[in-house]
Amino acid sequence: MQKQLNHTLFILFSILNVCLAINHKKSENPFTPKAFAIRYWDRVIKNNLPKPSFILSKASPLSAADASAFAKHAAANTLSTKLPEFCSAAHLFCFPDLAKQRPFDPLHFAVYSVDQNFTTYSFNENFTTYGTHKSDGIDAFKNYSVGLNTVQHNEFETYSKSSAGHNDSFTNYVIDNNASDEDFNNYGTTAAGGSGEFKIYAQHSNVPNIKFTTYTAGTTGREQKFTSYSDGANAGNQSFTNYGKDSLHAVNGFTEYGTHANVFKTDFSAYSEKGTSAKDTFTSYGKHLNEPDTNFKNYGKGSTDAAEKFTNYRDVASAGDDSFISYGESSRLGVHVNFENYGRKPIFPGAESFIGYAKGADLNHKVSFKGYDTVNNTFKDYDKKGISFAKYANASSSSVVTSGSLVKTWVQPGKFFRERMLKEGTVMPMPDIRDKLPPRSFLPRSILTKLPFASSKLNEMKRVFKVSENSSMNKMMVDALSECERAPSMGETKRCVGSLEDMIDFATSVLGRSVKVRSTENVNGSSKNVIVGKINGGKVTQSVSCHQSLFPYLLYYCHSVPKVRVYEADLLDTISKVKINHGVAICHLDTTAWSPTHGAFLALGSGPGHIEVCHWIFQNDMTWTTAD
Repeated sequence: MQKQLNHTLFILFSILNVCLAINHKKSENPFTPKAFAIRYWDRVIKNNLPKPSFILSKASPLSAADASAFAKHAAANTLSTKLPEFCSAAHLFCFPDLAKQRPFDPLHFAVYSVDQNFTTYSFNENFTTYGTHKSDGIDAFKNYSVGLNTVQHNEFETYSKSSAGHNDSFTNYVIDNNASDEDFNNYGTTAAGGSGEFKIYAQHSNVPNIKFTTYTAGTTGREQKFTSYSDGANAGNQSFTNYGKDSLHAVNGFTEYGTHANVFKTDFSAYSEKGTSAKDTFTSYGKHLNEPDTNFKNYGKGSTDAAEKFTNYRDVASAGDDSFISYGESSRLGVHVNFENYGRKPIFPGAESFIGYAKGADLNHKVSFKGYDTVNNTFKDYDKKGISFAKYANASSSSVVTSGSLVKTWVQPGKFFRERMLKEGTVMPMPDIRDKLPPRSFLPRSILTKLPFASSKLNEMKRVFKVSENSSMNKMMVDALSECERAPSMGETKRCVGSLEDMIDFATSVLGRSVKVRSTENVNGSSKNVIVGKINGGKVTQSVSCHQSLFPYLLYYCHSVPKVRVYEADLLDTISKVKINHGVAICHLDTTAWSPTHGAFLALGSGPGHIEVCHWIFQNDMTWTTAD
């Protein structure tokens, strides 16, 4: 009897388990893009190792119905008509449609009659005719658009135009942002007196695009100051057009502009042109910049009694180009320009070009270069009178900074290290490995294959994602395409992937079908010293490393890396000795094809082919290796 009862209970429990399994299966629709990607993984990768959650979390979150509907729109080239819905459902990084901004709202378009204090403000705001014709008073924008991972577009049009004695202050404006667009059109135009200050503006922002058009043109006695502007920014574009043009007694100061920034481009067009008694100072402008590109066109052209001073301009910068075209040309009553410590101690020399400098200026002009230090310089068609060079020197290999404390301000401590550091008990600095890019997801292959992706199809791509010309998003797409289409270096195999299936295909095509993917476990220990704990790995192998690119959908630049050693190491807190992270490091044993200007050689010394170089795998980057 007991035996029969046990048998009956066994049957009941079996039926219950089957029902629970069926219900569980129903909750996970097998037709979603994520379910398809998991089945694809099982079909292509021939081992039973668990699938890491960090990579499965990047699969498309689209439902089966949405994936089918959006795939049809992509095939019919009508996806742009559903862009807000698509971006939201697919977890993409999309851009505000400026043509469909909110309807007229007096709050955002009014001429304010009283002083304003904007603290901890948001984004995508339009301040049109703000402060126009105001007298006296002060407006403050503090902690405006701080730490946003979404695209933003802020517009200040005719801001403080024709005001008198009105002061504007922008402090902590657009900090830690991704791909922000900032437009200041006709800002402070024809204003009298007053001041405008930008302090800690666009600090640590990624791909900022900032335009000052007709900024403070035609003003009288107005002072503008930029302090710590775009400090630590990455790949930004700044343009100043007609800045201070036709102004009287204007005072403009740039202090610590673009310090420690990376791949930074600034255009000054018609800056202080035809101004009278203008006084401009650039102090520590572009200090420690990496690959800056600065253009001064018609700067101070036709000015009267102007004074310009550049102190510590591009001090300890790396590579990059500067051009001064028609600078101070046809000026009257003596344009006085002083370059002091210009281009001093470059990490790697750039190229400077002075064309038409002070040409046609009257006899009272004075241009002096004191401590001017560069290698690739061109002085062409400039007025030879009134020009003096004191302590001018072409930088030799001995004066170019290649290592030491100055370089460490550009290359994070711990970003690159030697293999001998990977020993249990070693205390070493951990770089900031946090992912600074906005969170996004892969697209399903069913949609990705229907979207254009090539430089030759850039306009089609921009139509799909509604990207405007000269925007930060336009630059973002161009940069990603350029990297993806770049010819591989010697021994490298590369591919850009926008779906999990494409990443699996590339990794297995290089390494075979029994592979494993690894990444550093978390970001604990970032920017601090850590103790290396238990270590595994160290076998010479081949890997496929994948690094994120900034793009609307999750896009990885994957490349094969021959002859490497991959390590896994516990990372311990230096005080408590408790494990805080599990890091993955890769050591490149053959650096022969690397550039001599690579940051690793700046930080570690030596050069291509002479040393191995190791680095940690940063958050959301990864490396694939064979499973054994």
